[in-house]
Amino acid sequence: MPDQNTRHDGRTTGQLRNITFQAGIAPHATGSVLVGFGNTRVICAATIEPKVPGWMRAQGVKGGWLTAEYSMLPYSTLDRKPRDISKGKLDGRTVEIQRLIGRSLRAVVDLDKLGENTLWVDCDVLQADGGTRTASITGAYLATRLAVQKLIDAQKMAENPLNDSVAAVSVGIFNGQAVCDLDYFEDKDAEVDFNVVMTGRGQFVEVQGTGEETTFSHDQLQSLLQLAQSGLKELAAQQTAFLTAELLK
Repeated sequence: MPDQNTRHDGRTTGQLRNITFQAGIAPHATGSVLVGFGNTRVICAATIEPKVPGWMRAQGVKGGWLTAEYSMLPYSTLDRKPRDISKGKLDGRTVEIQRLIGRSLRAVVDLDKLGENTLWVDCDVLQADGGTRTASITGAYLATRLAVQKLIDAQKMAENPLNDSVAAVSVGIFNGQAVCDLDYFEDKDAEVDFNVVMTGRGQFVEVQGTGEETTFSHDQLQSLLQLAQSGLKELAAQQTAFLTAELLK
């Protein structure tokens, strides 16, 4: 696959934006990370509460529960985005993304090992420049891992319920070229747009893809998945390096 062509920001076709992680951004959460995909910034916070939803107790369901919430702060976009609460309901995009975040984390969390706890994952977009859902998933895993370790260290959780890492990246076709980790400039005019979620062991969790302005071939689909796999392998390595440094502190 050609990778020598440069994009508007100087990246090659398969190159991720600058990825950054900062732990402890929300000190009252059990674990938190500020994740940056280029100019996209998302606060990901994991809060573990020692209780489960009433329906689980009523139905005798064992283990714990995991749920996610996602929001874009009004000043995160070029034009102010009204808060959902001011409209009286969540918009469809918000519901879709927070369900995706929840599914992605549940793919790598053993709810039985979580115990009778509820894991709340909150992702709040501070600055949006494309890829907010993929940054949210990537950072949410890190916040969850830090939260779990905090409870293990405090002897409030017997074992780590996470059985793998999870991350996400966008890929698409922009100006006829397959590219990885689209920023807003590329995303808004992409002919084909995909979001790919994968575990650290290389298992797909979810693939969301659509031809925004055109159709795409089987070969193009394979090229996009290969780009995503390469980008996600790099993201998983960066997650591991970050956690290694944080958990040794």
